[in-house]
Amino acid sequence: MTEQMTDDRRSASVQPALGRLWQRLPARLSLWPALAVLAIMAITTVLLWVRLGLFYRDRIDVHYVGQVERIAGLEALVGAWSQAGGELNETLRQLAVVTDAQLTAFDSQGAVLADSLGGNAPAEGEGMPDEVRAALAGNIETRRRDTVGGEPMVFVAAPVAVDGETAGAVRLAISNRELEATLAQARNRLLVICTAASILVILILSVQAGRTSRSLRRLAEMVERITGGDLNARVIMLRRDELGRLGTALNEMADKLQRQMKKRAREKDRLNTVMHVMTDGVMILDQMGDVRLVNPAAARLLRTSSARALRRSFVQVTRDHRIAEVWARCRESGAEQSATVELANDQFVRVIVTPLLKRSRRGYLVLLQDLTQLRRLQTVRQDFVSNVSHELRTPLASLHALVETLRDGAIDDPPAAARFLDRMEVEVDALTQMVEELLELSRIESGQAPLILGPLALSDVILPAVERLHPQAERAHVTFNVQIDDDLPPVLADRQRMQQVVTNLLHNAIKFSPGGGDVAIRAEAALPYVEVTVSDAGIGIPRDELTRVFERFYKTDRSRAFGGTGLGLAIAKHIVQAHGGEIWADSVEGEWSEFHFTLLVAENAEQPANGLRSGSEGELHAS
Repeated sequence: MTEQMTDDRRSASVQPALGRLWQRLPARLSLWPALAVLAIMAITTVLLWVRLGLFYRDRIDVHYVGQVERIAGLEALVGAWSQAGGELNETLRQLAVVTDAQLTAFDSQGAVLADSLGGNAPAEGEGMPDEVRAALAGNIETRRRDTVGGEPMVFVAAPVAVDGETAGAVRLAISNRELEATLAQARNRLLVICTAASILVILILSVQAGRTSRSLRRLAEMVERITGGDLNARVIMLRRDELGRLGTALNEMADKLQRQMKKRAREKDRLNTVMHVMTDGVMILDQMGDVRLVNPAAARLLRTSSARALRRSFVQVTRDHRIAEVWARCRESGAEQSATVELANDQFVRVIVTPLLKRSRRGYLVLLQDLTQLRRLQTVRQDFVSNVSHELRTPLASLHALVETLRDGAIDDPPAAARFLDRMEVEVDALTQMVEELLELSRIESGQAPLILGPLALSDVILPAVERLHPQAERAHVTFNVQIDDDLPPVLADRQRMQQVVTNLLHNAIKFSPGGGDVAIRAEAALPYVEVTVSDAGIGIPRDELTRVFERFYKTDRSRAFGGTGLGLAIAKHIVQAHGGEIWADSVEGEWSEFHFTLLVAENAEQPANGLRSGSEGELHAS
C-alpha cells in the first residue's frame, strides 16, 4: 500500500513535468540552434563586411600607387618638368585623359606647379597636403578625404626625380564616390547571401527540430498516458537514431510495466477481498505508529472510518490507552503482544500486535478480534444454566420435601396424603410447563417451529385471547379495554402463534395489575406495519431493566413474588421477530407498563417476512 501511494505521488509529479517538457521542448529545439546560427552568420557577415572593405581598398590603393609611379617616371613628364608652365599643364592634361583622374604637379617646396584642370583644381584648403609631403620625403601614401565642395576623393602622390634628385611630386586625385558605391553593392550582395544562407540553415534546423519534437511529443504523450493509468499506450517510431531506440525501449518498458501492474492488481484484489471479508479487524502501522492500512472490520470496531484513520497515529485512531499500551509493549520488546480489552460500548476486543517480519522498522500488524458475541453467548449460557438451576431447584426441593413427608408416615393419613399428592401434581405441572416452554423456545430459535402465514384481521388475533383470559381477569377484578380500528388492514401472520403472543402479554398485564385496574389493548396502523399495544396500570418496570425483560428466565425483583417461568416474553419476542416485526416495552416504575409489537401488513408482504423460510404444504418456518 505504501509503495502504491509512492507510485501515485511519483506519477502525479511526473505528469506535470512531462507536460511542461512537451510545451517547451519544440521551442527549445528550434530557438537555440536558430540563435546560434544567427549569431555565427552575423559574426561572419561582419567579418566579411570589414574584410571586403579592406581588401577592396587595398587593391584600389595598389592600383593607384602603381599608376602614379608610372606617371612619375614618364620621360615626357620629366622632360616637361623643367619647362614649367603651359607644356607641363598640357602633359598632365593628356595623362589625365588616359587615367581618367586629376593630376597635379608640386615643386620641392610643395607649391603647385601645374594641374590637369588648368588651374581649376578643387580647393582643399591651405598648406601642403600630407600625401605630397610624404612623396617629397620619398614615401608613397594614399589619402582619402572630402574636398571643400564635399566630393569624396582619393589622393596618391609620388616623387618626381630630375637628374637623380627629387624635383617635386606628382599627385593623382580621383573621385571615390563610384568606388564606394561599388563597395556598397558588393557588401549588399554579401549581406543578401549571408541572410539567405542563415534562413536556409534555420529552415533546415526547424524541419529537423519539428521532426524531433513530434517524436518527443509522442514519447511524452505515451509516458503521460501510462502515468495516467493507460497501460496499453504504445508509440510507433520509424527512426533508427537515438530517439528510435528510446521509443523501442519505452515500448518494452511499458510491456513489462503492464505485466507487473496486472500481476500487482491481481494480488491487490486478493488482498482487498481478504481484508474486506475478514470479520477480524486488521491494521498496518508504520515504524512511527501511523496507520497505513485499515480494513472495514477494524473501522467498525473502533467506530471510525478508513478515510479518518489513515495517516493518523494509532493512539488517535483507537482513543483507548489500553490498546495503545499493547502496541507500546510490542515496540519496546520487539515481540508479539496481546491483551483483551472491554470497550466503553460493552464490547470485548482481543488486541494482538506483532512486528512485521519480526523487524519493527518495517512496521506493525494489529489484529482486533471482536469477542463480544462470544462473551455474550458465554454469559447467556451461564445465565441460562443458573436460571434453569434456580427455577428447577424450588419445585424439585418441594417434591423432595413432599416425598420425604409421605415416606415419614403422611401416606398413612389419607386426607394429608391426598393433599400432598395434589401439591406434587402442581409442582410436576410447573416442571412440565417449564420444559415445554423451553422446548418451544428452542424450536422457534432454531427455525423448526412451523408458521402457517396468511392474511388475518387483528380482531381474529386479539379477541380470542381476550375471551380466553376473561375469567382470569374477572377473578383478578381487572377490566379489558379493547380498541381496534375498523379500517385496519389485514396482517400477514400465523393465527395460533400470534394468539400465543397476545395471551402472554395479557396474562402478564392481568398478573401485575392491581384489583380494579384496566388492561388496554390498542391496535393502529403504522404503515407498512400495524402496531399493537398492551398497557396496564401495574407495578411497572425499572427503566434500566426494560431491555432485559425479554431474556429467558429474567424477572424483576418485584415480579418474583408473582411466580411464572420467565419464558413467556422471550417466546413472544422470537415469534414476533419470526414474523418480521419488532417488540419492545415502555414503563414508569410504580405507575404503568406498555408492551408494543408490530406486524407487517399483508398487502406489503410480497415476500415472506424477515426470518421466515418456506416449508412443506404451504407452511413457512421461522429461521
